[in-house]
Amino acid sequence: MPKLGKTLSLILFTICISLNAQSKKSGPIINGFGEVWEINEPDYKIDNTLEMKAVFDIMNSPESHDTLNASIETAARFLNMHAQSGVPAEQLKIALVVHNKASKDIITNKAYQKRFGTNNPNHDLVKALLDAGGQIIFCGQSSLSRDFPKEELIDGVQMSLSAMTALIQLQHEDYRLIKF
Repeated sequence: MPKLGKTLSLILFTICISLNAQSKKSGPIINGFGEVWEINEPDYKIDNTLEMKAVFDIMNSPESHDTLNASIETAARFLNMHAQSGVPAEQLKIALVVHNKASKDIITNKAYQKRFGTNNPNHDLVKALLDAGGQIIFCGQSSLSRDFPKEELIDGVQMSLSAMTALIQLQHEDYRLIKF
């Protein structure tokens, strides 16, 4: 019996190591954000010849002022998982339309510090998405109704008449709406 117990323990140990061997990783487009799992041999194959244009409707935000907005990080996950799976970076296009409670997530560290007493936890992620060629479009209606003026936005964030306007125009440009 002791030998059987040792054998079972060894088998369980090996299974645990195998399960933990696979880990999530970020990159190659957005490093430090957007970690994803590698999916080996999916049944539904990726068409690496397609241009993948996604627009993310970002309206919610965590209550905590020092928590990253997971909805914004979804755009980084989209870029990283497809690039890790062989889709060329130049075929991946993203746009984020930001409004409502998420308005606070695209302001500078200076403005965020003044309002909330801490740096914007989304600042580096927003900059990385912009640096990767992503568009971040802010709702002008939310700007005025929530008092986040254009001067407080992170450099590169664009102002639109409204979130509705931006969503309609981007979908007309063949961006596919992703709403989480």
